[in-house]
Amino acid sequence: MMLPDGCSDVPAGKIAAIVTHLEMTTRPALRFDQPRAWSLRRVETPPLDWFRDLYRRVGEEWLWFSRMQMADAELAARLHSPQLEVYALVDNGRDEGLLELDFREPGQCEIGMFGVTAKLVGTGAGRWLMNRALEIAWSRPVARVWLHTCTFDHPAALAFYQRSGFRAFRRQIEITDDPRLDGTAPREVARHVPVIE
Repeated sequence: MMLPDGCSDVPAGKIAAIVTHLEMTTRPALRFDQPRAWSLRRVETPPLDWFRDLYRRVGEEWLWFSRMQMADAELAARLHSPQLEVYALVDNGRDEGLLELDFREPGQCEIGMFGVTAKLVGTGAGRWLMNRALEIAWSRPVARVWLHTCTFDHPAALAFYQRSGFRAFRRQIEITDDPRLDGTAPREVARHVPVIE
């Protein structure tokens, strides 16, 4: 269903975001990243508690909630798929960044999850992690790497992805229940998205 031109009401208890899908179809030149003490660790068969903790620390402020609502069996089936790779950016011995590369679609890599904790925002860690993501993705026989972001995300996210070499190709509006109203996310997070009951 296409929404009509103009404003459309969003029911109380719901949130709405504009989702932008971006892709690259050729391997880009990597942008400069300053050598740091960070390391990238592949997490084979990620423990669900570990994943949910890092997912929350990276994404709670940006209303990442879909994986928090998944039942254990559903989340395990996704994370433990042999075509899905989960990585952690390690800073001083602590996991502070999350990268999920999904190779389940032949010839493609979806960057399903990407981000760093608030501690590392603005330090260059995002650039460093994106360069590692692109190195891994393009080392495989893929013709396309893609991801999506939305207006709940960090305000610099879309421009960051475009600077990384991604090109927007699709836009959607997503309306869903506000996860702060059912306890999936704390009430006080994501103040850039007001709660309307």
